[in-house]
Parts: sequence; C-alpha cells; structure tokens
Amino acid sequence: MVDVLHAFAIEEKGDVFKRMACPAFLMFDNAAYLADMTFELPCNCKPEEVSSVIWYFQEKVGSHKTTVLTDFAGTMVVDSGHIRAGSDVLKRFSIRMFSLIVFRAQETDSGHYLCGTKKGDFFYGYDVDVQPTKHIMVAFVDRGQHVQDDYTEKLFSLFTTFWDWTRCDRCGVRGEQRRIGLCYLRSTQLHPRYRAAMPNVTSCGSRAVPARFQHRGRLRRPEVAIRSCMTPCLKEEVPEDGVQAISNVISKLGEKPWLPRVPTQFHKHPIGSDLIISCPGARPEHAVAWDKDSVRLYRSRYLINVNKSMRVFIDHGNQLHIQRVRVSDRGTYFCWREGKMVAGFRLSVMYQQRRRRTLNDPETIYAIKAIGMSYVLISIVFIVIHVCRCCWRVFRCPART
Repeated sequence: MVDVLHAFAIEEKGDVFKRMACPAFLMFDNAAYLADMTFELPCNCKPEEVSSVIWYFQEKVGSHKTTVLTDFAGTMVVDSGHIRAGSDVLKRFSIRMFSLIVFRAQETDSGHYLCGTKKGDFFYGYDVDVQPTKHIMVAFVDRGQHVQDDYTEKLFSLFTTFWDWTRCDRCGVRGEQRRIGLCYLRSTQLHPRYRAAMPNVTSCGSRAVPARFQHRGRLRRPEVAIRSCMTPCLKEEVPEDGVQAISNVISKLGEKPWLPRVPTQFHKHPIGSDLIISCPGARPEHAVAWDKDSVRLYRSRYLINVNKSMRVFIDHGNQLHIQRVRVSDRGTYFCWREGKMVAGFRLSVMYQQRRRRTLNDPETIYAIKAIGMSYVLISIVFIVIHVCRCCWRVFRCPART
C-alpha cells in the first residue's frame, strides 16, 4: 500500500510538471522568513525525463562558491527533532518529492537556491531572505504599543508585512496571540530578474534591492505584535458509559488529580548550569505557551529582552531558557501547542559532585592564564615605578651639586 501511494504521489507531481513549463530565462522567486523557522522550496518545473533533482545554494548570483544540497540521489532524509539552531545548512535540510526543506533557518542561509540536475542544468530558482530575531521589535498591543511606521524616501519606501494572528496559545484560561511582521521594500528600481507576489515589492534582504538601498533596509528590523486572547477548550469525545466507568476506576489508581493529564518527562539538571526546554512537535511559527506548575509564563513578562536581567525567558523560537539553574527552579513545566496542553517536564535540581581538577580542565587553564597575566602586569607596574624613581633621583642629584 505504501508503494502504491508513493507511486501515486509521484504521478500527481508529474502532472504538475506537465502543466507548468520552465522559463526560458532563469528567474528567482522572492521568499522571506524569520530566523529559526522551517521553510520548503518546491521545484515548480522540470523536464519530464528528469527523475531526480539536485539543489544548489549560492549566496550571490555568479559566485564561484556553490554548495550542493543533496546526496545526488534526491533521498536525503533528516529528522527535524534532532536539528540544532546554528548548525551548518548541510545538516539541516531534506529533499522530499523534488522539494527542498530547510530546518531552523539561520540568517546565513539567505541567498539563492537553484533546482537543477547533476550536470548543472537549472530549472527553477529562489531568492531567500532569512531575517534575524536578535534585535526584533516587539509591540504589546494590550499596553497600547504600536508597530513601526512606514519609512518613505524619494526612490523607495520601507514597510512591514504582517502574517495572520496565530491561534490563542492556551484554552480555558487567558492566553496570548502573536503576529509576525517582516521588512519589505517598494521601489521601481528593483532588479528585473527577481519576482515577487506584488510588482515592485520585495523583502528588505533580497538581492533584488540595489546596493545603495541595502543599508537602509538593514536598519529596519522585523516585528512581532502580542495581544491577549481567550478561547474555550474543545470538548473531548466521551466513550460509552460502561467503558467510561471502567476507565475512571483504572485512571484514579495512583492518580494525582491536581496535575494535568499529559505525557511527562523527568529530567535531572545540575545546579548552576543553563537549561533549554523545547516543546515537542512545535515550530517557531506555532502558538506555544509555557506554565510552571500553576503559574502562567506570559510573554508580556517572560519574552526575551523584556527585562535585561532576565534569568528565565522565552525566545522567539518558542523555547524556554533557564540560566544558572537554581533549587527554586525545580517543578513541572507544562507546554501548550496550538491551544492544547501537550507535554510536561518534571525538573529536578541536583548538586554536582566535587571532583579533583586536572591541568587539562578548561577552568584550570583559564585560572592559570589569569593568574599569570596578573603577575606579569604587577611585575611591569613594579619595574616601571622603580625605573621612574631611579630616573627622578638621577636628575635630582646634579641639581643639588
């Protein structure tokens, strides 16, 4: 059955290629994303005789440095659950049904993606702009904060294009919604080789933007708007009376009624070290929320950079960070995804066992270097002081005679 479905999927894909002819001159479709997101680039056209495609990456058109994103069989498979942010793009991609999937995109992944063959024939191209989250603008709508105003000059204008509001990240209690906005530029002087959804409009980091406008485009940052929301929980299907009575008896054996019924993972973490918790199955564009026991960790208070001295915060990729773990951090952390509680993390804090330091330890090497540099600086100061005193005495003695 799986083989039949796979063959049917390939046949359907083949029909798409028959309906869409490849352009005579290679063009680049503009696509913009926020860092840490996962994006998919379909190879929208190819000759019928081509059975597998090769994806190429170039930071700039015509660059001699080209990265081949394939195993030359079109069957590269990556488990997205083991992808780490900041890793090389060669470890964060997959090719499925001629489409390229890049997991947890980084700013360095911005550039040109070309769909072609092993011989170097290109059929379709993308101009991908991955915008950073490091200095993203945050507007809390409930506090009366507003998004950035449009910036207009004679030859171009900068503005923000917002996606739709996400779902409410919690149900039955007060939750929050996010709306992501990316930087776009409007001008009649864009490079004609690049295509976008609207004429004379492209993302700020696109290669279609003339060089004299690129500096202005980098100054405008992506945005995220956050507001409160309230939505009821969906009613779960109730089994038949007899089954329900039996399940109630079984479920109440050893049950803790004050804890939500979600899969819970137990984790021990050493005190003083950092911890990052991810929500299972969640991506940065999803609506994700975190609770500690019965305390709601709202973004209005726990979003990264809301407070410069924050030790516990949520980043824009929906991960929960706990820096320098303390004993007070132990407890159960619950994760909501798309308005439904999906997982729990029982955190236990333990003290690290004392061990003897060796000369190969990084801490020992750092301490030796610091102490050595301190002695060198003290010695230099000591020598300079004595040289100055000797010089002062030498010049003072002839004056007295």
